[in-house]
Amino acid sequence: MSRVGKRIIQVPKGVEIRYEAREIHIKGPKGENRFKVPELVELEIGGDEIKVQADYINNTKARAMMGTVQACISNMVVGVSEGFSRGLMLEGVGYRAKVEGEKLELLLGFSHPVSLKLPPGVRAEVVDMRRIILTSHDNVLLGQTAANIRALRPPEPFQGKGVLYENEHIRRKAGKSGKK
Repeated sequence: MSRVGKRIIQVPKGVEIRYEAREIHIKGPKGENRFKVPELVELEIGGDEIKVQADYINNTKARAMMGTVQACISNMVVGVSEGFSRGLMLEGVGYRAKVEGEKLELLLGFSHPVSLKLPPGVRAEVVDMRRIILTSHDNVLLGQTAANIRALRPPEPFQGKGVLYENEHIRRKAGKSGKK
C-alpha cells in the first residue's frame, strides 16, 4: 500500500483547481501548472483538499502510480502557492554571471561568454556575481534548468572549480605526487 499516495493534499487559499478530461489544472499566485492523470488513478476533489485513489490492493501498477500522482500534484500545489528555488555557486577564478532580460550570461573560463536563454516560467537572480538563484513554480523545469547550467562546467575534483549546487560538497582528490 502506498503511504505517500494515501496522504491528503491540502489546497491553500488563493489556489484554483479544475479537473476535466483526466487533466488537472492548478492555478495560483506564482503561476499555473497542469498534469495528465493516468487511467489507473482517480482524484477526489472536495473543498480545500485532494485525495488520490486507486485499486492498490489488486493492481501493483495502480499502487505505484498512486504515490507518484500524489507527489506530482502536491509539488504543483506548493509551486503555484509558494514557489521553488534552487541555488548555484560559481567556483573558480574569473567565473561570473549576470542576467540580461531572459538570458543568463556566464563567464566560466572559456574563451567566450556562454549565453543561456531561460525557459518560460524560470527566473534568475545573480547575487554578488558568483551566486545564482533560480526560482519557478514548476519543480521539474527548475531542476532541469539548474542541471543544464551545471552541465556547462561541472565541478572537477582536483581544484574544485565549476558550477556547484548550493550546499554541495565536492570530494577533493590529491594531485600527482612527486618523485622521491
